[in-house]
Amino acid sequence: MIVRLRDWQRRRVLARHAIAEADWQRALEVLPMLDPLDAGELARLRELTTLFLHDKDFVGAQGLEISGEMALLIAAQACLPILNLDFDDYRGWRSIVVYPRAFLVELDEADEAGVVHHGWQERAGEAWEGGAVILSWEDIRADLEHGGYSVVIHELAHKLDMQSGAPNGFPPLHAGMPAREWTAAMQGAFDALNAALDRGDETPIDPYAAEEPGEFFAVVSEHFFLDPALLHDAFPQVYAQLVCYYRQDPLRRGTR
Repeated sequence: MIVRLRDWQRRRVLARHAIAEADWQRALEVLPMLDPLDAGELARLRELTTLFLHDKDFVGAQGLEISGEMALLIAAQACLPILNLDFDDYRGWRSIVVYPRAFLVELDEADEAGVVHHGWQERAGEAWEGGAVILSWEDIRADLEHGGYSVVIHELAHKLDMQSGAPNGFPPLHAGMPAREWTAAMQGAFDALNAALDRGDETPIDPYAAEEPGEFFAVVSEHFFLDPALLHDAFPQVYAQLVCYYRQDPLRRGTR
């Protein structure tokens, strides 16, 4: 009964709050990451984006006014990772807070000697467990202009990771995905990336992935959707696990 009520509510949202065709076409022009999707995938993404826009509250910080186009560009990127998953994977939170540019967060960090240092760090995005996703509009625009990165996908990957608690690079896996295979692929690549940095080598993916396992998952998720060939060549086992987790294969999609 609950499932049927939920489906009825979503059908009503899709009927009453459909994205205008002109607005959707404009979004497709601005989001080259969506170019490889076929007509069926784009239709599904459009529905998920509609539900996302209706379900989430977009809040501008520091006087920023969120236009309909801004919200649509964020929502479409946010829904690409769940294209073949379930919209309920984004349940339990409502707010998207958008700053005009990178924002400062207050941090307490311990050094190798155990001394705690208090300070501030500039960030382009942040995801709170059970709370908001925070984004920098300036960085979103830069990502779209230069390609290769998506702070939106990065932070929404954290949200998927948080379904099992604090982000640790181990989101809830689907049936048939052995945890040992996920751990072996992710930990092996994480260790290899850190070893390369220790040697002073140039890394094949964004070195920020070496910060911690949670950041590794978010960074490789960005590469998976934006530069899948690079990720596959660098860490094929990681790529294979993400194909199973996201239930998408961007490389095969790109060869149709």
